[in-house]
Amino acid sequence: MIRPILIHPDPRLKKVCDPVAEITPELRSLAEDMLETMYDAPGIGLAAPQVGVTRRLIVMDCIKEGTPEPVVLFNPVVFWSSEDRSVYEEGCLSIPDIYNEITRPAEVAVRWTDVDGREQERQFAGIWATCVQHEIDHLDGKLFIDYLGPLKRQMITRKMEKLKRERARED
Repeated sequence: MIRPILIHPDPRLKKVCDPVAEITPELRSLAEDMLETMYDAPGIGLAAPQVGVTRRLIVMDCIKEGTPEPVVLFNPVVFWSSEDRSVYEEGCLSIPDIYNEITRPAEVAVRWTDVDGREQERQFAGIWATCVQHEIDHLDGKLFIDYLGPLKRQMITRKMEKLKRERARED
């Protein structure tokens, strides 16, 4: 089921999410919905707060062409970051049509629980590293525009407020 994606500013996007204590059938279903929503948007990552659920769950798939590689991460934690940095032009499904260059660690190692309740670890590099960091930020109530200066952030927030008003009139 495709779920509506919250648009910034929305107070739910600024909340620190609760850890997932147990992988329930409802949470597995949520993860499936999130993947479907992400692919439909289209995007490469989606965090539970973006669909109004304040739980520590993200989904991602950075394969643009070829066989999809969906990854579902419950309670993801970065436990190592490279000193090397990379710059990517990031966007966000909750901030449509806005892109900015953001500097982050080029590689990260992440630990999480998968849909079967097993602990996983993986080192991510390139766009995967950027994506996983961006999505984990969502779980901590942080958006990519929070890395920008206050003036640029205000301009983007005003654009999003206008977009939300326009969409509300259309509904």
